[in-house]
Amino acid sequence: MSNKRPLTYADAGVDIAAGNALVKMIAPLVRATARPGADAELGGFGGFFDPKAAGYTDPLLVAANDGVGTKLKLAIETGRHDDVGIDLVAMCVNDLIVQGAEPLFFLDYFATGKLENGVAARVVAGIAQGCKQAGCALIGGETAEMPGMYAPGDYDLAGFAVGAVERGEQLTGEGVMPGQLLIGVASSGAHSNGYSLIRRILTDGGADLAAPAPFDAGRTLAQALLLPTRIYVKPLLPLIRAGHIKALAHITGGGFLENIPRVLPAGSRALVAAPQLPPLFDWLRAQGGVAAAEMARTFNCGTGMVLVVDRAAADGVIAALAASGESASVIGEIIAGTRGCEIHGAPGQWGELAAWTASHDA
Repeated sequence: MSNKRPLTYADAGVDIAAGNALVKMIAPLVRATARPGADAELGGFGGFFDPKAAGYTDPLLVAANDGVGTKLKLAIETGRHDDVGIDLVAMCVNDLIVQGAEPLFFLDYFATGKLENGVAARVVAGIAQGCKQAGCALIGGETAEMPGMYAPGDYDLAGFAVGAVERGEQLTGEGVMPGQLLIGVASSGAHSNGYSLIRRILTDGGADLAAPAPFDAGRTLAQALLLPTRIYVKPLLPLIRAGHIKALAHITGGGFLENIPRVLPAGSRALVAAPQLPPLFDWLRAQGGVAAAEMARTFNCGTGMVLVVDRAAADGVIAALAASGESASVIGEIIAGTRGCEIHGAPGQWGELAAWTASHDA
C-alpha cells in the first residue's frame, strides 16, 4: 500500500472554491445588465433569452465572436484590467450593428493559469460595463483555470454576442449605389487592432508606459494606448431603424481597404479621402517609421465606423450622431467601378502616398 497523500484538484493547480467565490463576486455586475428578454442571472448550464419579450416578432439572429488580441499584454504588463472587458464586448457588438442587428446577449470566456479573483472581477466588471453600453445582457460565461497553459499572471479573453433584426430589415449592402456618401465616425484610439505592431514600436523605442503620452499630456502612455474600443450601437440603432443608413463597415484590422468593400455590391467602389491622422496615429507612424500603406491596412487611423447614406440624408445623420456624442463627417463617396476601395492621400503626414487601391471582384 502506498503512503502517499491522496491528490486533489487543488494540488494540480485548480481551485474550485476560488471559482465559486468569483461567481458570487460578479453576480451583482451580471444582474445589472438585465434587459427585456433576459434576467441575467448566473448558475444554470446555459443562459436563456426570449426574443418575443424583447419585442421581436420574426427575428433573424446574428452571431459574432472576437477577442482583444495582444492589447491584453499591455493591460497585464501595466496592471490595467478594468477596460479590456469593454474592448471584448465592443469588438463583437460592433460587428452585429453593421448587419442592422440589435445586440441581445453576450457570453464571455476567461482563461488563465491561476485564477486571481481580483483581476478576474475587474475584467468582468468591464465586460458588464460594455454590455450596458451596448444594451445587451451578460447571460453567462466560462472561467477556465488551466495550470501550465499560461505564464504566471497571463490570461486570455473571448467573447460571443448574439443580436436580432426583424426579417427584411437587415443591412446587406444591396441598397448601396453610386452617388451616395461615406460618413466616418471617429474612433476612441487604436481600439483592439494593430497592438502587436504597437508593442514592437514601444519596445524598439524604449518607451516608458508610465510617462505622460507624448501625444496626450493628460494621460500616461499606458492610459492612452488602453482607451477602450468605442461601442457604436446606441447612436446607430435609431438611424438604422429609421432607414437612414444603407450600409455600415466596422473599421478593424485591414482599415478602409479591407472593410468597406465587404459591404459593397458589384459595380460600386468607395472613394475615400485619407484622413488627417489623430495625434496617437501620427506618433505611431513617426516612432515606428511606418509607411502610409502599412498604417492604412493595420490601424483604423481615427475612424472606427463608416456609414453609407444618401446625399440628402447626410447632414441629418451627422447632426444625429453629434447629438449622441459622436464626431462624424463626410469622408468620401460611392462611385461606379470595380468593387473595392480607393484611398487618396495628400502630402504631409502620408508622405509618399498618392493613392491606394484594393479591389475585391474576381
